[in-house]
Amino acid sequence: MDRTLLEGLFRHAVAQAQPALAIERHLPAPPKGRTVVIGAGKASAQMAQAFEKAWPGEISGLVVTRYGYRAECERIDIVEAAHPVPDAAGEVAAQRLLELVSGLSEDDLVVALISGGGSSLLPAPAQGLTLADEQAINRALLASGAPIGVMNLIRNQFSTIKGGRLAAAAAPARVATLVVSDVPGDDPALVASGPTLPLRGGRAEARRLAALYRLDLPEAAQRLLASEDNLPPEETDAVFANNSVATIASAALSLEAAAEMARGAGLEAAILSDSIEGEARDVAQVHAALAREIATRNRPFPKPVVLLSGGETTVTLRGTGRGGRNGEFLLSLAIALDGVDGVSALAGDTDGIDGSEDNAGAFVDGTTARRMREAGIDPQAALANNDAYGAFEAIGELFKTGPTGTNVNDFRAIVIR
Repeated sequence: MDRTLLEGLFRHAVAQAQPALAIERHLPAPPKGRTVVIGAGKASAQMAQAFEKAWPGEISGLVVTRYGYRAECERIDIVEAAHPVPDAAGEVAAQRLLELVSGLSEDDLVVALISGGGSSLLPAPAQGLTLADEQAINRALLASGAPIGVMNLIRNQFSTIKGGRLAAAAAPARVATLVVSDVPGDDPALVASGPTLPLRGGRAEARRLAALYRLDLPEAAQRLLASEDNLPPEETDAVFANNSVATIASAALSLEAAAEMARGAGLEAAILSDSIEGEARDVAQVHAALAREIATRNRPFPKPVVLLSGGETTVTLRGTGRGGRNGEFLLSLAIALDGVDGVSALAGDTDGIDGSEDNAGAFVDGTTARRMREAGIDPQAALANNDAYGAFEAIGELFKTGPTGTNVNDFRAIVIR
């Protein structure tokens, strides 16, 4: 197995997405008045730390990040809250952010540091809803298999902070949003459900998608979705007229860096896509078919080669096991590559946590499924039970990094010798 190379590619891709490398190149113009820093996401604390060091003037502010993802700042408060299901700490932080940007003038600047995970970290239930309702909505979305764009449009309907509402609260102050993108296609409005950016898609579309994915929503949420209450500001709203947005790190940039590293190690690299979506187990089948074609027929790419891809797959919960979307992808890949020589792979979440467990991902080669069976694990049964974590734990192939300080979604690398 090309374990050292695979891990090196992952770590190099993650290094290219570190906020400290990108923040200084995207500093907004200083204002006449105050500079207030706000933010949310799994990379927001590291973004705040980098911004604080780079900004030439006075600043104050607050960002909220996931438990365990803290970075020390001197002038910006760092608050931790729960992900992927929101908690009371996140609700308090969301209210503090809304209060922080209230009462500003047109001479003031709000800098919004936004990264993936912010949707869960900023629960702010609409009137008539409770935190428990928002938690239930999140659980329903996480179990639905819906892509991130669908999830964020629906979450947006039940919030008083998402979908550009935080920017509207800051008006008439100018809002400069800096984004570390974890969404396929890098639409900045989809990252963290766009607290400072208007999200495309209206209430009728949200209703259609909630029905399509058969979401089991709380009664209060169903009533709100059926109404025209709590509508977000539209893209043409004047509150967004003087604002700006920049994507400072993304999966595309990280994959390109990994490809260059692979070529330096004597391997050709093929970036399949930085925006792959779909069921993790199905996406794995396509990757496996391509890897087998290269391994056995030396096409469509000649060996040796590394296949790279990113994006955000989904998992429809069918069982009671443990693991995230990268683990599910890899378990399905291991089954499809059972007995194939010369192929090894790593997939991991670039924030260091795959789902809710303690691993970023895992390693796979043509012997993985056999070794699972020898350890008493039926790979097919584990996949049916969504228990990728247990299957890889049993053979010692979990990949653990801890929090990485950034988040540009999934990283997948398959080496074919």
